[in-house]
Amino acid sequence: MTFTLDDAIRIAKEAHGTQVDKSGRPYIGHPIRVMGKVDGNHEKMAAVLHDVIEDTHVTAEDLRKAGCPEPVVTSVIALSKTKGEPMPDYLARVATDPVAVVVKRADIADNSDPLRMSALPVETQERLRVKYADALELLDELTR
Repeated sequence: MTFTLDDAIRIAKEAHGTQVDKSGRPYIGHPIRVMGKVDGNHEKMAAVLHDVIEDTHVTAEDLRKAGCPEPVVTSVIALSKTKGEPMPDYLARVATDPVAVVVKRADIADNSDPLRMSALPVETQERLRVKYADALELLDELTR
């Protein structure tokens, strides 16, 4: 049985379950929007799954057992920041995987969308603007 994009979406929906984002909306909307910003089947799978290892009970081994293609699992691992990991170390890992780079840029674009940001407190908006701008700048440097 071949693992499909629908399988990846199902896993993401089940894993994120009742999680909500910073503005109180269902969290699954974020990975679905990120998926919509990238092209290619593996890119879309990695995009919709990009937060499952980091933010849910799902592990890389769970993805493998479900039949997720190894290149997708590798990209999702690259996109999964570990607790306490410095941002430069995390982005250096992302930069080693071309699919992860594409997904991370789409992730940052969605996270910094003005409409989405406007739902957050002003202090949070400013902190996140700086965080995302710094992340993009570093990612650009690492991928030149």
